[in-house]
Amino acid sequence: MPPPPPVASSINILLLNPNSSRAMTQTMESAANSIATSLLPSVSISTYTAPAPSPASIDNDEDVQASVDAVSNDPEFKPEGYDAVLVACFSVHPLVKQLAHSLKPIPVIGIFEASILTSLSLVPLVEQEQQKWGIVTTGAFWETHLSNGVATFLGQPLPAASPTSSPSISDDRFAGVFSTGLNAGDFHTISQEQINVRLREATKRLLSSGNVTCVVMGCGGMGGLQDMIRSIIVHEYGQDRAKDVSIVDGVQAGVLQLQQTVLSRRVFSVK
Repeated sequence: MPPPPPVASSINILLLNPNSSRAMTQTMESAANSIATSLLPSVSISTYTAPAPSPASIDNDEDVQASVDAVSNDPEFKPEGYDAVLVACFSVHPLVKQLAHSLKPIPVIGIFEASILTSLSLVPLVEQEQQKWGIVTTGAFWETHLSNGVATFLGQPLPAASPTSSPSISDDRFAGVFSTGLNAGDFHTISQEQINVRLREATKRLLSSGNVTCVVMGCGGMGGLQDMIRSIIVHEYGQDRAKDVSIVDGVQAGVLQLQQTVLSRRVFSVK
């Protein structure tokens, strides 16, 4: 049997922050680099922050569209030449499909989609004592937006009568989306005590919804809050049960998904 084809020793990922907050870019870059350098083959992270016409915090549909326009019209945005692109906004962001089309065959994924794939791999589908995963996010707008996004990703129809209503998702593993009432920028501007209170309330609502074994941090700006969320899980579930709960950072999930995709292309694609 012939040996497997050689795999290049490094993977270069562009982390694209479609809002204009450089502080948030730095937070996400730190999260990405915390695992990138330990991977084999190694992964290097470059960053891009959208220019000022994009809002500093993406909190609704209008902000999403403004960020798309800002990036699309920016002559300084040059994603070609990278091995993969990570769209670092926890939303159903149009740039994911737009760039996937224009940069083909360079793989593109959003941190939202990467988190879903990661959660599904961590939570098995069983008939009894079904484990669940759910999302803790920022503002109330995202509860419906992300629930609809999960339904669409899983191939399920959205509510026809009221598209602003959260869909009933048939996959029993999904516990839902629970918001803190904050926006993405608040994680860099308000007091840590206020963040703790809001995050604790949202996480407790998620944990009380069932046998939750995977908590997704539903905002790129939430990077670094794993320890706080872990302490809430321990308080609600107890030390032993808490050990079985995974906490997914969307940026890190995106890096892992893109590394796997790039490797798969290198190994399985026609040379």
